[in-house]
Amino acid sequence: MNTKTMSHSPVSTADVVAGSYSPVVQAAGLSPGAARASRLFDLLVVIAVVLLFTGAIHLHVMLLAGDWDMFTDWKDRQFWPLVMPVVMIMFPAALQAVFWNYFRLPIGATVGAVCLMLAVSITRPVQFMVWTDYPLNMVLPAQMIAGALVMDMMLMIFRNALFTAIFGGFAFAFLFYPSNYIIMAPYYVPAAHQGMMASMADMIGYVYPRSATPEYIRIIERGTLRTFGDSASWVSALFSGFICIFMHYGWWKLGMIMSSATFLPNNKKVMAMMGIRADQKSNG
Repeated sequence: MNTKTMSHSPVSTADVVAGSYSPVVQAAGLSPGAARASRLFDLLVVIAVVLLFTGAIHLHVMLLAGDWDMFTDWKDRQFWPLVMPVVMIMFPAALQAVFWNYFRLPIGATVGAVCLMLAVSITRPVQFMVWTDYPLNMVLPAQMIAGALVMDMMLMIFRNALFTAIFGGFAFAFLFYPSNYIIMAPYYVPAAHQGMMASMADMIGYVYPRSATPEYIRIIERGTLRTFGDSASWVSALFSGFICIFMHYGWWKLGMIMSSATFLPNNKKVMAMMGIRADQKSNG
């Protein structure tokens, strides 16, 4: 490192004690005030990115999963374990690629899962309980934190995108139904209603109808998979795990493409706005 650069601006003992000085800051030519402003700017950028991503993953799940993530009587044992993991794995897989390739942190999937839970924990009570006086137990959100933790653990073990997709992506989908079953189990209890058997979730749906197309009043669990009996959920989970292998790998690649940055050369005005001396030259 150039000694002239290091000695260009004096550093006081107070700056060292206050943490306003570091060799990196000094090499960049930042004054203590500019260093504090730069750190504050970085903090604001991180907060903005977290809020933006939280809103993006919430909107993504709402648009693609729709009613399967919204209403309790749509969280059935056939299509819910199939649709939800395929939709939920997309953003966490892209985040995994970014955190791992640029920072070597196996936390991307967990960060995505926590961001989604943060979003739904705010929006569900506000939208339904406060705004429309709708019962919260009718709109309980699904969670994917357990599957995301296992997916990050697979990345830590294999350190490879392909094997993480094969084992981590499959585990993410296969663990979705068991990890959410504790919340949904009371609503699967059968009940007799007008000579037919319905679940408790269906009964709640009859009491609180939703104004939309007739699709909202059908019993969601009618379908060809009912021929498998109690094995319907595991058949759906196995097929969802197979699909999630390809979804994970595809979104991993997409995350790498979208996070590739193109840098433009700095000019004197931009460097002055950032508190960097325009005459500072790179030594690398």
